[in-house]
Amino acid sequence: MRVDVFSIFPDFLAGPLAVSIVGRARAAGLLDVRVHDLRVHTGDRHRSVDDAPFGGGPGMVMMPAPLFAAVEAAAPPRPLLLLSASGRRFEQAVAAELAAGAGFSLVCGRYEGVDQRVADHLCDGELSVGDFVLAGGEAAALVVIEAVTRLLPGALGNDASATEESFQAGLLEYPQYTRPAEFRGWAVPDVLLSGDHGRVERWRAAQALRRTLARRPDLLAGRALTDREEALLAEFPEDPMVE
Repeated sequence: MRVDVFSIFPDFLAGPLAVSIVGRARAAGLLDVRVHDLRVHTGDRHRSVDDAPFGGGPGMVMMPAPLFAAVEAAAPPRPLLLLSASGRRFEQAVAAELAAGAGFSLVCGRYEGVDQRVADHLCDGELSVGDFVLAGGEAAALVVIEAVTRLLPGALGNDASATEESFQAGLLEYPQYTRPAEFRGWAVPDVLLSGDHGRVERWRAAQALRRTLARRPDLLAGRALTDREEALLAEFPEDPMVE
């Protein structure tokens, strides 16, 4: 998969893209990330990428010319997505959509944003990683790239890791435990030590459902619990050891 990123701060991205899952995927040839410095495509000796907004107001706006020139020179994979607070909410389903394609590209805004003509005539859409404000799109780009990379076949040591986690089935992930079986008086739930894999699977499903009901009921809004879900909650009453 090829991913192109357009930014005025390419060094912001260099470190995170070289380590962990993303770094290993790049080293293995599963992921080709190309970061483009917008200042290379400016036309003045100051390498200006921004200017004051028409109509007045605080801050500066990124000019369209460097962005258009950088994208046209790179011929990046599409869709080309502008990272913006007004964009489509980036969720696990969107990560899966992007992971199913051959590649995509991200435009990182800065200052008060980018000239609207970039969104209207250069980009194919906009993405938002949440209802908060960042200094620029670089941190958001790293979120998108890592979430998508985890879904690429071979990117994780065990591909099942990408299917048994939060949001994959519309629920939060069940709680996890490892050694020791007892730590400072807190014991691992007995079911996980039972060796009964079927019961463990049902317990995990019940805990994922219970955790979602308690912490993110919005994920279940608009639907009633199924008979199987009701049975799982009845089989495993709330465990005071599990939040």
